[in-house]
Amino acid sequence: MTGGIGVIVVEDHELLADGLCRLLEERLGWCVLARVANGLDVYRACVIHAPTLMMLDLGLPGMDGVDVIRQCAQRWPELRIVVNSASDDSERARLSLEAGASAFVLKSSPRETLVQAAIQAMRGDRYVDPAVCGGALDPANAPRPPALGTVEKPERLLTLRERQVLKLVAEGQRNRDIAQLLSISVKTVETHRLNMMRKLGAHNVADIVNWAYRLRMML
Repeated sequence: MTGGIGVIVVEDHELLADGLCRLLEERLGWCVLARVANGLDVYRACVIHAPTLMMLDLGLPGMDGVDVIRQCAQRWPELRIVVNSASDDSERARLSLEAGASAFVLKSSPRETLVQAAIQAMRGDRYVDPAVCGGALDPANAPRPPALGTVEKPERLLTLRERQVLKLVAEGQRNRDIAQLLSISVKTVETHRLNMMRKLGAHNVADIVNWAYRLRMML
C-alpha cells in the first residue's frame, strides 16, 4: 500500500508537521498534498486537493478538532482521518471516532504506532493507541462513521434568504451591513442568522465559514 495515497497534514507546530511529512513520504511512500496550520483552512484544502487521508492534530487554532472531523466526514465519507493528539483522554478519543475518525494516536507514542494506525485506517479498520488511558477504549466497540448516503443534509432546510445571510456572514459582513445589502432590517438579519445557525448546528463564525466552504459559496 504505497501508491496513489494523497495526504493532507493538519498540524500547527512546524517541526511536528515536518516530521509527519517525512514519515509519510519516506517510510510509507505516500504523497503529502498540503500542510494546514489551522482549522479554518482544512475544508478548503480538502476541496482543492481531494486527499485520501488526513493526519489531524486536535488542538487547532480557529476550530475544534472534533468539529473538523465531523464536518469533513460528513462531506467526504470515504476520507480516512487519523488523529495525532497530545492528550490521552479516552473521552476525546471516543468523540473523535464517533465524529468519523479512523484512528487516534498519541504524539508521545513511537512513530511505528502512527505508521500502524495510518495503514490500518487505509485498510478500513479502526485503531486506538494502546496508551490512551491504559487502553480503556476498545476500537472494536467504537462508533462507526455514517455510511455513504446516510448523512443528513441540514443545508437543504435553509431558505434562500438564510443562504444569503450565511454567505455574507462568512465573508465577514456585520449584521448592519447585511441589512443594507439585502434591504431588510437588522432585526430580520438577526432572525435569519439565528435560524440558519440552528438548522446547521453552527455555534460561531468559524462554523459558518466552514459551512460556506462546504456549500461551495466560498472557494
